[in-house]
Amino acid sequence: MDDQDTKGTLRAELLRVRRGLPADERSAAARALARHALELPELASASAVAAYVSVGAEPGTRDLLDVLHTRGTRVLLPVLLPDNDLDWAVYEGPDSLAPAGRGLLEPDGPRLGPEAVVAADVVLLPGLAVDARGMRLGRGGGSYDRVLERLAKAGARPALVVLLYANEVVARVPVEPHDHPVRAVITPAGVRRFAAP
Repeated sequence: MDDQDTKGTLRAELLRVRRGLPADERSAAARALARHALELPELASASAVAAYVSVGAEPGTRDLLDVLHTRGTRVLLPVLLPDNDLDWAVYEGPDSLAPAGRGLLEPDGPRLGPEAVVAADVVLLPGLAVDARGMRLGRGGGSYDRVLERLAKAGARPALVVLLYANEVVARVPVEPHDHPVRAVITPAGVRRFAAP
């Protein structure tokens, strides 16, 4: 079995477990994630954060988005382009989100271009798991691989952070050459840091 097959099997299992979480547990987890996120100094002091709007059973980001926005942090949210790349727009509060394709919510403000992410001090990455080395398992669509490549080409070094449920911090995830380690993972149980990539 190659890494792609292994990743696919692991993704399917993690998504199955996520879908089984009761709504009240997901809501409690979202509140805890927002609380713990600000324990990470890089996030607490960031002037600009690239984030995302959680959907479905993903670890909830909306409480955190609102806390950051209220504190005056410039929050950039992705806008999915037809080729799966990401454009960005500023989050102006919950009323600024509009339904988009694939069940996503996107900001309805002006588009800033795919390069806008390089100005972020912190990039919150969606994921399904992170391992003991800080390696992240994404959903497999490639959108954030492009973001990470764009950051590297620009010489930008924001703190890369993943929000997960506690059971999604695992011993090891399959890694391919294009995968990047993250600086920290935030779960409802707290923050775990890794050596700076």
